[in-house]
Amino acid sequence: VQLQASGGGTVQAGDSLKLSCVTSGFTFRNVYIGWFRQAPGKEREFVAAITKSGTTVYSDSVKGRFTISRDAAKTTMYLQMNSLKPEDTAVYFCAADRTLILSSIRDPKQWDHWGQGTLVTVSS
Repeated sequence: VQLQASGGGTVQAGDSLKLSCVTSGFTFRNVYIGWFRQAPGKEREFVAAITKSGTTVYSDSVKGRFTISRDAAKTTMYLQMNSLKPEDTAVYFCAADRTLILSSIRDPKQWDHWGQGTLVTVSS
């Protein structure tokens, strides 16, 4: 299983950015996929996920602004981020796991496979 995140950068507050994560070693219908982020000095936190059946789950802090999606043909997952705020500044990681249960989806310790992270900086 491999995941490769990209698309980070520096933007102004209110701008949009789209992250990508190219994956290999699994099919989307057999895994949970998700995005997490880690700000300097803080723990890694859940951002969004898609379950095996295609249900999307979001953290309250990004709901309505971020959209997670997947393209099975390209084996790529995305995170469209709109109305970005300075507090969204963090390293963003994509992740995948075959054996999660929905109640554990927000716990990064429950996810087995991780990409390398891509930095998003939002200036005010």
